[in-house]
Amino acid sequence: MLSEAMRNIGSGTAHAVVLCLAVMLCGALFGGYEAYDIIMMQHEAQARVDALADADMVATDGGVDGAACDGLPQGAASTGMHAGAVDAGAEIALLSTPGKALQSFEVSPGMLELIASNDPHIASVDFSGVWIPEDVARDFGMSAGSHVQTSQGAMDIAQVYAWPNDGRDTRFSYTFLIPRQALGKGFDECWVRQWPRSQEVSDLLYSTLVADGRSMQAAVIGVNKGFDAQYDPHAAYVARVTRWSPMLAALCGAAIGVYAVQRRRLEYAGALHSGQSKGAQLLGIGAEALVWSALGAVSSCALICAYCVRTSPSDAQTVVQAACRAPLAAAAAAVVAAVAAGVTVRQSQLFRLFKHR
Repeated sequence: MLSEAMRNIGSGTAHAVVLCLAVMLCGALFGGYEAYDIIMMQHEAQARVDALADADMVATDGGVDGAACDGLPQGAASTGMHAGAVDAGAEIALLSTPGKALQSFEVSPGMLELIASNDPHIASVDFSGVWIPEDVARDFGMSAGSHVQTSQGAMDIAQVYAWPNDGRDTRFSYTFLIPRQALGKGFDECWVRQWPRSQEVSDLLYSTLVADGRSMQAAVIGVNKGFDAQYDPHAAYVARVTRWSPMLAALCGAAIGVYAVQRRRLEYAGALHSGQSKGAQLLGIGAEALVWSALGAVSSCALICAYCVRTSPSDAQTVVQAACRAPLAAAAAAVVAAVAAGVTVRQSQLFRLFKHR
């Protein structure tokens, strides 16, 4: 029976090529749409991470304990958490351009690590000198390792960092960042960055405040106010419309399986009339359906894998696993539906089917 099924496929009796293409198209459409939807969610999340929309801050006039702020990541379960303190500093002017003074900020070591985590070009955090943004480096002709004379004395440029204009706090886009030990004098602000964002961790910012009258007015706000603060990536993923893609693909595959048998009912009824057993017939139907549906599913999975690898910003394997459920469901449903439709074919239908052929 298996060899007979292979002969039906090879000779074109089973119309395996057309059915394979139908399963492939069904799986590619539903699975591809699922992959596209998830990848768009990934890009949205990546845009938020790149724009520091996952960072929060608490501000008060000198009422932040820098050591407590820098220590927040040590007790966190997430390894991608960064926290640091910021304090307003004096205005600094380069002696070469005395009329152009820039506001400076004193930052804790944790703050420099937070900034470095948002800049893929920074391989290591250098605490030995001043950090400047790219705009300052370009306008004043400075780079990492430069030695400059300023109104506050000689300074070494340790690092140049990126601070794009994407809605985030703009104070660091044109300034000097001067490293300072977290212990000692209080800071004005504490920043924390985490992904995925957790309100519980953001509330820990209050634990960095010194208990005095100034801390009563403090509030946690987002570093980038251009994004929705209530964004929940997990809830968006669970509620996505394409979560029904495997079920819809299975319905489509079932329709293909039923069609593959219905168009050959006269042949199957004639075989039963000629003495073929029902079990042997169902085995042949299942074998044929398994071949063309499996080839269709493999082809659509290959297309989905290629699309995910090329377009997914991260973790393409997880997207492939989610998207390939649709073609696999379509193939499985096609086989089951074909066998179920074969059960309904009876020898008694032969003359009626022959009359209406």
